[in-house]
Amino acid sequence: MEDGNFKYKRSIVTIPILVIFILWVIYFIEIKFGYNFNKYGIYPKRIVGLRGIIFSPFIHGDAKHLFNNSVPLLVMLISLFYFYRKIALKVLLYGAFLSGLVTWVIARPSYHIGASGVVYLLVSFVFFSGIIRKYYRLVALSFAVVFLYGSMIWYIFPTTDRISWEGHLSGFLTGLLFAVIFRKMGPQPESFQFSENEEFDNYFDEDGNFNPPEEESEPLGEGTDKF
Repeated sequence: MEDGNFKYKRSIVTIPILVIFILWVIYFIEIKFGYNFNKYGIYPKRIVGLRGIIFSPFIHGDAKHLFNNSVPLLVMLISLFYFYRKIALKVLLYGAFLSGLVTWVIARPSYHIGASGVVYLLVSFVFFSGIIRKYYRLVALSFAVVFLYGSMIWYIFPTTDRISWEGHLSGFLTGLLFAVIFRKMGPQPESFQFSENEEFDNYFDEDGNFNPPEEESEPLGEGTDKF
């Protein structure tokens, strides 16, 4: 693989920071002016609830909810845009839409808000993509993701009523699906090609057994000692 895939660009950091900044600005507007944007979240199986597919990742219930999502979201966005920059926007935008749509289909009747579905999307995609591609740098990244966020796996199951496990599960499954779909796009492991060496092939017989040709020994001349 070419090292060009892992070159630093300003957008690798600026886009994730901009996303986090927008989340906090929206929350500040809610607090400052007394708004409540929860009604713009995903409400399953209602047509009006479909708007939440677009708006729900930007809405959070409180500062703790927002902070808990901001840190892993920033880390995973930087990882996505650095290691998978050629497909990063597709994974992020299409993935967020699909995971939101799945949440709308399977979730309980309630407003589902927060960027945690996107976090699970990115964690799942980065983890499974590294494993599927079998490229050592990306596999190392996968193990790092497990080390940092492996405990998140428990929250794709019903635990607490206030936690949208359906959104987590939707993001997790979408990330896995996209890791499979995009496995041929973006960084790929190096393929090693061995050059043909006819002289070396002469050391093997037709059955593949090592059989080097015998070297002719030179006759010993007078005054030559043989050891």
